Amino acid sequence: MPFLSGLIPSTPMLLAVPTQYQPADFLPIIVQFVLAIAFVAFSMIASHLLGPRRKSVVKDEAFECGIESVGNARTPISVKYFLTAILFVLFDVEVIFMYPWAVNFRALGQEGFIQMIIFLALLMAGFAYVIKKGVLRWNEAR
Repeated sequence: MPFLSGLIPSTPMLLAVPTQYQPADFLPIIVQFVLAIAFVAFSMIASHLLGPRRKSVVKDEAFECGIESVGNARTPISVKYFLTAILFVLFDVEVIFMYPWAVNFRALGQEGFIQMIIFLALLMAGFAYVIKKGVLRWNEAR
C-alpha cells in the first residue's frame, strides 16, 4: 500500500503499559481511598463530639422536605400535565440531535444539510400536529 507509506510508522510503537500490575501500582488509589474514609469518619466524630445537643419535639420529628401534604394523595391529576411533560422530553431529545450536526456541519456537506432540513420538517410537522390538536391549551375547553 504505497499511498499509506507515510502514515504507517515502520517501527511498532511501544506503549508504556505494564504487562503485569504489581500491588505497588495500586498504592496511590488505596491511599486516597483510606484518606477519604478517614476524613468522613473524622468529620462525623468531630461534629458529634463538638456539636450542640439540643433536643426538642420539632427536632425529633421525622422530616419531609417540601410542602406539608394536605388531603388525599390519590387525587387525580390532569392528563394535560403528563402530555406536556412527555412532549417536552420528546422535543428536547430531538433538539439534542442538532448539536452533533452543527459541530460537523461543514464535514457533512450538502447531503447533511438536506437530511437536517428533512429532520426539521418532520419535527415541525409533529409540532404543528400537537398545536392543532390543542394539547398545549390548558385554560380553554376543547
